[in-house]
Amino acid sequence: QVQLVESGGGLVQAGGSLRLSCAASGRTFRRNSMGWFRQAPGKEREFVGAITWSVGITYYADSVKGRFTISRDYAKNTVYLQMNSLKPEDTAVYYCAADGSSDYGRIRYGMDYWGKGTLVTVSA
Repeated sequence: QVQLVESGGGLVQAGGSLRLSCAASGRTFRRNSMGWFRQAPGKEREFVGAITWSVGITYYADSVKGRFTISRDYAKNTVYLQMNSLKPEDTAVYYCAADGSSDYGRIRYGMDYWGKGTLVTVSA
């Protein structure tokens, strides 16, 4: 079983920054991408961004492009989401995910493994 554990969520004022971390552990699988999704109250889960594990190609949703940055630490099996210029509409539970594919056309709709999520609240 693959475990993904998120950390770093919390309360921040609009315009502020937060960095989320996601540590992967458990059985080895061919992890080709990791990413972040979010779900706001009353809304469907949406893609935030992803990174291909070996090459480090990044993808972002239009809503966060230029404000959020995904990176990974190969040695620590950890992926990060640096969130700057946060807006109240960024308030959501953020989920880390991992997948055996690096196909953007597939991973933007969901991944095979999920963390339990961490809450980010942005106050106006």
